Amino acid sequence: MANVRNLKKDINYVLGDIIEAVYLVEMSTTGKPTTETNALIDEAITTFDTLITKVNAKNVENKKAHFNQINVELEQAANQLIEKINKL
Repeated sequence: MANVRNLKKDINYVLGDIIEAVYLVEMSTTGKPTTETNALIDEAITTFDTLITKVNAKNVENKKAHFNQINVELEQAANQLIEKINKL
């Protein structure tokens, strides 16, 4: 883990790209938001908020393990969101 700033950037970029992919699906299919795409965007925003809150937690004993776990959670959440986008 390089540093906290890079982890925050990774979270921002990954979830931002997922939201952008949802917008692309909207534009290429219906041309307008649907309830499914809105739910995916809300889920990505909720995931972002949760992960950033965990990154900013101050009462952590083992910071390296904590940040590695956050990185794993980011990968899992991103993969789940991508699978949902592919099902649209």
